[in-house]
Amino acid sequence: MKTVKEIGKRRGIGVTLAVLCAAAGLVQPVGAATLCVNTSGSGCYATISAAVSHAKSGDTIQVAQGIYNEDVVIGIPLTLVGKNAANTIIDATGLSNGIYIDGLDNPGLSGVSVTGFTVQNANFEGILITNASNVMVTGNRVAGNDRSLDFATASCPGLPAFETAEGFDCGEGIHLSGVSHSKFAQNLIENNSGGILVSDETGPTHDNWIVENVVKNNALDCGITMPSHPPAPGMNDGNPYGVYGNTVSGNDVLYNGINGVGAGIGLFGFLPGARVSGNTISGNRIIGNGLPGVAMHAHSPGENMNDNIITGNYISGNGPDTADAVTPGTAGINLYINVHGATGPSGIVVSKNVIKDEMDDVVVHTPESVSVKWNNLNGNGMGVVNLGTASVDASNNWWGCAQGPGANGCSGMDSSNVTDTPFLTSPAVPNGSPVAQK
Repeated sequence: MKTVKEIGKRRGIGVTLAVLCAAAGLVQPVGAATLCVNTSGSGCYATISAAVSHAKSGDTIQVAQGIYNEDVVIGIPLTLVGKNAANTIIDATGLSNGIYIDGLDNPGLSGVSVTGFTVQNANFEGILITNASNVMVTGNRVAGNDRSLDFATASCPGLPAFETAEGFDCGEGIHLSGVSHSKFAQNLIENNSGGILVSDETGPTHDNWIVENVVKNNALDCGITMPSHPPAPGMNDGNPYGVYGNTVSGNDVLYNGINGVGAGIGLFGFLPGARVSGNTISGNRIIGNGLPGVAMHAHSPGENMNDNIITGNYISGNGPDTADAVTPGTAGINLYINVHGATGPSGIVVSKNVIKDEMDDVVVHTPESVSVKWNNLNGNGMGVVNLGTASVDASNNWWGCAQGPGANGCSGMDSSNVTDTPFLTSPAVPNGSPVAQK
């Protein structure tokens, strides 16, 4: 796995693990202890769970290489460090999770760090975090989880009741619910049902960084999913909490949701009053996913999808959207706001993206105007398709050739209520930019 420094250098993002650690305040407090774990128990604890149960707030637990068959539940601030993700393995076969950072039962939980593990084979999520803040999950491999998923019936027997609307994915590889001001960086998330789930069943999930991860080959759901779900039973008077103010940046989101079951990155309202707003999707490489590279859906009245920004991404070779949000062909970005009740999406911006090898680069179906500007629209067919009732400002885009939309060698355009002039006569973003490079 590439280091954060290497990936940041490649993409020009400049995020380093040291900076993120400092930002999270994950410096061992004065007087904190260091505990050790090895599989023999020689001079150390024999299980990670035993070390956690004996740890005090602020302690560090160092785990030697080996295979640990357990479900590690963390309810206090501590730092959990594996020797190396390649050989320090939490194998949760037959267990609910590999690691559960449990702020739901430990109110106010803050300051947990987990790094250096492979987490695999859990019945549900590999790593689950609820109702916690200032969490750092970095440098892990999360693979082959969601084992209880019955794809034929879209159900996940035994999934906890507080995890609503997740029977069809068992919570995915990493799941955040009620999480804030936390960082998830430099993880490899592969071969789960889905990659990273950012939802709000147990509380609002906001102001998190999901950066520099590789999320690939999660075949049964999106690479990164950001939905507002029904709240857990008995919580918040049945009103959704919201997913807002999160940054998803510099990730490789590759070949997820094959056969049309998952987008690269999805922002989804789920029920009336849902809020998925003010999120930034920037600088990601989004390639070969089963649904559009970025899909935004609102299907019910009163959903708030405002102020989401999609900028600086490299998007290529993804699939078409389906069902009521259907696109005419394969799509880079699909913005679908149900016109019979949902409002918005005011403040949505689509800019400086490079979109290639799609039949439809950007598809818009919204009741309010949307800005689609300063992009490289290099699709095989249509650069912008407007299926909704509102106008689309598609000026100042590069359409693939200097002559503008519809010219020979350029992307086409649906002229229905779309402004395409002035257009650019040279690319808005270099196609050879660091984001586009592998």
